[in-house]
Amino acid sequence: MATLGIVIAIVVYLAALLIMGATFAKDNQTIGDYYLGGRKLGPFVTAMSAEASDMSSWLLMGLPGIAYASGICDVFWTALGLGIGTYVNWLIVAKRLRKYSEKNNSVTIPDFFEHRFRDKSHILMVASSLIIVVFFVPYVGSGFAACGKLFSSLFGLDYTIAMLVSAAVIIGYTATGGFTAASVTDFLQSIIMTVALIAVVCFGLSTVGGVATVQDYSLSLDGYISLLATHDFASSSRVSYGGLITIISTMAWGLGYFGMPHILLRFMAIEDPEKIKLSRRISTVWVFIAMGVAIFIGVMTRTMVHAGVLPELEDSERAIVIIAQTLAEHGFLASLLAGVILAGILACTMSTCDSQMLAASSSVSENILHETFGIELSEHMQMVMARIVLIAIAVVGVIIARDPNSSVFGIVSFAWAGFGAAFGPIMLLALFWKRANRYGAIAGMIGGGVMIFIWKFLIKPLGGVFGIYELLPGFIVALVLCVAVSLLTPAPEQEIVDEFNSVS
Repeated sequence: MATLGIVIAIVVYLAALLIMGATFAKDNQTIGDYYLGGRKLGPFVTAMSAEASDMSSWLLMGLPGIAYASGICDVFWTALGLGIGTYVNWLIVAKRLRKYSEKNNSVTIPDFFEHRFRDKSHILMVASSLIIVVFFVPYVGSGFAACGKLFSSLFGLDYTIAMLVSAAVIIGYTATGGFTAASVTDFLQSIIMTVALIAVVCFGLSTVGGVATVQDYSLSLDGYISLLATHDFASSSRVSYGGLITIISTMAWGLGYFGMPHILLRFMAIEDPEKIKLSRRISTVWVFIAMGVAIFIGVMTRTMVHAGVLPELEDSERAIVIIAQTLAEHGFLASLLAGVILAGILACTMSTCDSQMLAASSSVSENILHETFGIELSEHMQMVMARIVLIAIAVVGVIIARDPNSSVFGIVSFAWAGFGAAFGPIMLLALFWKRANRYGAIAGMIGGGVMIFIWKFLIKPLGGVFGIYELLPGFIVALVLCVAVSLLTPAPEQEIVDEFNSVS
């Protein structure tokens, strides 16, 4: 009976996604519709789809898992950086990018960079497209792997079969419905994620006796609730977090938002730029509350284990999965609610995968094949090509996801740093500094992307002060290169300056 309720909830959820994909397929009349929804997204869908595609399974698995394992310090500074990054991105980038991208007729991020800097050499187009493919395809594969692991552990299915089924659903609604389907389903998935968070907290607190019990036990663990230390359960002692440099490095996650293609595309797609303020308020409030609740769930789970409600967790990232399975044992209705919670974990992952596949597909079919190599196709054939490329990228993601032991969150962290360093500084300077030119943009983009690899694999292993998150040095290098090279090379043509001033 417990499993039946979970199965019903998840099957209904997956069927709803496929139906929505088929429903929005008829709205895709042009390639602009397919990749940007015709710039017709409302403020609520824009806000919540952006945040749903942002959070991924990190929200319901990563945050609670880290909080459970060592306390709130690390996740607090990470969440604070992400929350501030979310707000600032909406505040200074969203409206200007929406207007600028419409002014120069851009439907993808590589489009925007090439049109903004009038790069007739197509170096910016190719470089940014390759960066999107290099970092997004493994990211998509990690999402497929996360879904496969969840289905496999819940229902005892073979991992490969479970992964293929979940991948087929994501491919199905994204390939048919395009950007609009991905955005609206992401909006639905953000609601499911919210319900999952609330349900887990309510059930967990009811089993341990309320917030006071969680507070008392957490405070008894030295360093567990500290913002400057963590708790080592092996020695039952406090461990220093590492000081100001470590905190700055952790908060640097927030810099990644300025370069995330799947989030920036939501800014470009909103119907009315004047409604971005409403979207900003919705998304910022939701992000702070959702991350705060996720961290609390990790702390609460530690109390549930101490109280004997849950067994000691072998994998801390499965905290919500274990809580949902425990809830399912309380009858059919409880098992349905447990299914919604588990669907929330799927929603986190799927809402990120669909957006990433579209971004990677647009980079290959529109930016590389059509604009760089000049392959001319009719509007109908462009749509066909877009879907073929999307499916091909998904197949590569499936191949990457064959290994169930692949590090899901390691890939997420590395890809986040890659986009933040390669695109973030260039996007900010493109929008707010009219002296920036294509030479500086090329140098900054390539330099920032290369620095991520150098720091991650050559410098970071040295440890100590070099152990900081690679996004921070990568971002700084890209920013410095873009400014320096722009100043050392000819100023932009008057046409570029006039367009910049007109958007201002």
